[in-house]
Amino acid sequence: MTAIGSAARATTEVRPAARGGRGRSRWLGWVFVSPALLWFLIFIAGPFVVAIGYSFFNWDLITPATFAGGGNYAQLFGDPMVWRAFGTTFLFAFASVVTHIIGGLLLALLANRQMNRLVSGFFRAAIFFPFLISWAAVSLLWRYVLDPEFGYVTYYLNQLGITPPLWFVDPAWALPGIIGIDFWHTIGYTFVIMLAGLQTVPAQLTEAARVDGATRWQVFWNVTVPMMSPTLFFATVITFIGAFQIFDPMKIITNGGPDNSTKSIVMYLYEQGFQAFQVGYASAIALLVFVVIMLVTALQFWLSRRWVYES
Repeated sequence: MTAIGSAARATTEVRPAARGGRGRSRWLGWVFVSPALLWFLIFIAGPFVVAIGYSFFNWDLITPATFAGGGNYAQLFGDPMVWRAFGTTFLFAFASVVTHIIGGLLLALLANRQMNRLVSGFFRAAIFFPFLISWAAVSLLWRYVLDPEFGYVTYYLNQLGITPPLWFVDPAWALPGIIGIDFWHTIGYTFVIMLAGLQTVPAQLTEAARVDGATRWQVFWNVTVPMMSPTLFFATVITFIGAFQIFDPMKIITNGGPDNSTKSIVMYLYEQGFQAFQVGYASAIALLVFVVIMLVTALQFWLSRRWVYES
């Protein structure tokens, strides 16, 4: 009994110290998390709440704001430019997702093949390097390269006897030109994601399929793609979210033209907020963009149940 009582007293004496240790750990956790939490509150959650408030007011950044109720939203749904900009943005985002997923996967398959280490390293660096360049520099570079009068592409096509398209002058070619520039600039990021996913495919599965007589296409379609489906899903979601917020090349290269053929919804939001000084209306557009991205992302998650393989 004496031994049992001593053990009980020792346990009772240790418990406060243990509680104190857990308390210190909890506070240390909050200290380490606080920079990211502050960043989220100041630059994401805070502006989001403010934008919701401003969407119910008319404000030009100079005179006092006046309450507008649902006036900004009524103007938004009746503004034909909003829906044209949304159409352009959806078209750009769809093209971006398709070209990045297919192109990134093909480049990853090529880079994953057995080759000299130096050649492999150069190939991977060459694909990823454009992603490190700022959009401003990329836009100015390609605006010069594809210039219809003195651009390099124009010059060499003329030397070959080919009439070059008026890339950023003809409405039919302006958006495809920007889609191509976006592919060149950002394919490196998708390539890295695809390469990482490709290297997680178990080698024993592909070897077993080959032993059973499967062709390369059958191995790719029936083994590689299902095993990479989580990676493909992640790349699809990330690419769409990024593409739907496109702004820089359209602003720098074409300024939304010609004939508003390259005006994205984020560019139209910028024009309304910082050129027309309709902050309330711009806030309403921003909230609509947020809702659309959330709905499309939710749809992607719902559809993923039918094709994403969970190992």
